[in-house]
Order: sequence, then structure tokens, then C-alpha cells
Amino acid sequence: MYLSTVSKPMDEAPAAGPRRRRLALVSGNVVALGTVSLITDVSAEMVTAVLPLYLVLGLHVSPLAYGVIDGVYTGATALLRLVGGFVADRIRSRKLVAGLGYTLSAVAKLGLLLAGRSMTAIGAVIAVDRLGKGVRTAPRDALITASSPPEALGRAFGVHRTMDGIGAFLGPLAALAVLAAAGESYDAVFVTSFCVAALAVVVLVLFVRERPDGGTTEAPKVSGTTEAPKVGGKPQAPKVTVGEAAGLLRAAPVRRLVAAACLLGLATIGDGFVYLMLQRREDLSLVWFPLLAVGTSLAYLLLATPMGLLADRIGRLPVVLGGYAALGVTYALLFGPVGGWPLLVVTLALHGLFYAATDGVLVALAGPVLPVRLRTTGIALIQTGQALAYLVSSVLFGLAWQAWGPQAASRVAALGVALVVVATLLLLRKKR
Repeated sequence: MYLSTVSKPMDEAPAAGPRRRRLALVSGNVVALGTVSLITDVSAEMVTAVLPLYLVLGLHVSPLAYGVIDGVYTGATALLRLVGGFVADRIRSRKLVAGLGYTLSAVAKLGLLLAGRSMTAIGAVIAVDRLGKGVRTAPRDALITASSPPEALGRAFGVHRTMDGIGAFLGPLAALAVLAAAGESYDAVFVTSFCVAALAVVVLVLFVRERPDGGTTEAPKVSGTTEAPKVGGKPQAPKVTVGEAAGLLRAAPVRRLVAAACLLGLATIGDGFVYLMLQRREDLSLVWFPLLAVGTSLAYLLLATPMGLLADRIGRLPVVLGGYAALGVTYALLFGPVGGWPLLVVTLALHGLFYAATDGVLVALAGPVLPVRLRTTGIALIQTGQALAYLVSSVLFGLAWQAWGPQAASRVAALGVALVVVATLLLLRKKR
């Protein structure tokens, strides 16, 4: 139903009553982008679900080394998010830049076949995969923003993240199925992952449409912005310049958002660390390890849309801070008084709630604040700050685990989340 109307802008749709508008939660373009993310996440999670187990228990890397690799996986190519966002704004083709990123990530899956047991090669392949993610993320989120009215951004990102979560839920299950069918061959997982990722690129090309920013959105003026010349009576926006993009940080609301994103990134440790601590605490069989990611993904996909709707209703900042509060409780419970299946269910549910309340909602919080012609660059700037802070956080947590043990490290992480939530509230309260 939605894919058949991908090319129809929302403002051209026939008039409909309030009930009909409520039923059509989001535009077709958002659903198409969600489908691409769903398929891509199946591919990505097939690899990431077994990667911590393979590195720590298979190759016997230290917690610090794993922290570095995990940080590289998310943060090492973070600066390329800025490049992708700026290029997408300058050439006004977000779909093209996003497609390049999805293609790079697909090709990286084949690189794992050649990496073998070499940590250097594995790190290089991971960097290429994250290069693809870094390039595509901001243009994709900008396309979602351009395809949705400002008052429904939380809903749009919630639906997109729900579809993304379905892919993350199915990925580890697909990996287990391939391993069982191929006699525990990791190469089979990598080849299957590549084929699935290639399918996502095909869906992007066929169904996603480039959408110009519509409407007017109040945003801080950026120094260096030139007045749009008129051609044939219609304003023609000049190309975005490097100086204009650099001027984003001169706007106080944007500075506060970037600072908050960095703080929140510092409070987050890698999912692999959470799963490894659960595995050690409960002495789980290695066969069950990939299913920990499935538990988080299940909670995420069930809660992402409700959290987006709640953010549109009560405000996006309270929902984001509530998500990080859930993360702090997750870290505190890892070595708390609760054990057994209750511990697994509660921690994975809270972990999924954290992602549902923060992943898309943070971008929805930023979207209306950013200037329209620099929106992709602004989103990339916020995501870059968060990713670079996450890189630092992963390395520091790996070092803390190695020096103090996982129990003390997890409690320090919980305390850090509490401090960051308070600091973020003070930082963004005035902006809200």
C-alpha cells in the first residue's frame, strides 16, 4: 500500500479526514527507507551478532582490544558523516549519497572472507563497513525529515526505527540458521550477508524518491548564508558552501545539541560489552549468545513507534532522557541482586527501550532546529559528535574492565549515565 505511493508528496495527496490521516502514520517514502534499513540490518546483524563471541572467545583478544575494535566499528569513520551530509546538501541528492553508503557496507561483507584471523584486516574491513554507514546515515535521516511534517517527526522516525529493529531482530536468527545449515561456517554467513545487503541497495534504487524540503521551519540563522537568487520569478537556492556549513556551530541551539550528543555518546558502552557481561554473569552456553541481541532487538522494534508517538505528544527531550535513564538501570543490573532469567529479560527489555527512546527521537529533536538547506549537514554534525564520543567511551570502558573487572566497570558506567542525564537536562532545558 505504501510503496505504491512513494513518489506522491504528502501535500499532493487528496484531502482526508482526521481519522484517515491518523491511520496513514507516515509517508510512503519513510516506509521505503524503513524497508531498506530493515533489509540492511538483517545483513549487518548477521555479522555483528557473532562478532564479540568470535573476537573475545575465539581469537582471545583482551577487553581493551575489543573496546578499540568496537569503538572503531561505530566511531572511527564518524567524521565521514560530515562529508556525506555536506556533499548531500551541496549536490542536493541525498538518495545518491545514501546509496553509495549502502553499497560500501554491502561490499565490506565480502572483505570479511579475506580477513581470516588477522586483526589488522578485520579492523580494516570494519572501517570500510562503518565508512558506508557514516556516509549514508545523515542523508537517510534528512530524507525522512523532508518526507514528514514537523509535528509528526517523532512518529516518522519511530516507524522507521521499528522497521530497522525488525531487521536487527531477524539478523541474528538468520545467522544461526546459516551456521546450522552450513556446518558452523562463518564464510557462509558473510556471503549470505552480502547478498542480503545487495538486495537493500536494489530496493533503495527502485522505491526511494528524492524529496525537496517543504514548508517553513523556524531555525537559527547561519552566518555566511547568501540570499537565494531568483530565476524566472522563482527563488533558486545557491549551493551550500564550506563556510556556510562551518557556521552551523555559531548558532547557540545547534551548539547545545552537539554538546548534548557528545555527552550522551560518552555515557554509552558497546552492546557487545553488555552481552559479554551477561554471558559471564549467567554462564550462558555459547549457542545462546547471539540470541541476546535478538532480545534487545525485539524490545526495540516493539517500542520504537510508541516512543516516537509519545515524543510527539509530551516532548522529545523527556523521552530521550528517559531512554538514557533506562540505560543506566541496565548497567546497574548487570551485577546487581537479580539473576537468572529475570535478569536476562529485564536487562534486554531495558536495553531495547533505551534504543527505542533515543535512536530516532534524538534526530527528531534536532530536525526542526536546523536550517533547511543545511539540515543534512547538521544531522551529520550531531551524529559525528555522538559517534566520536562513543569511540572514547568504548576504549575507556575496555580499559576499566581490564583494570578493575567487569563488575566495577559496569557500576562506574551506570554512575556516568546518571551524571550525563542531569547535565543534558541542564544543557537543553532552555532550548526546549
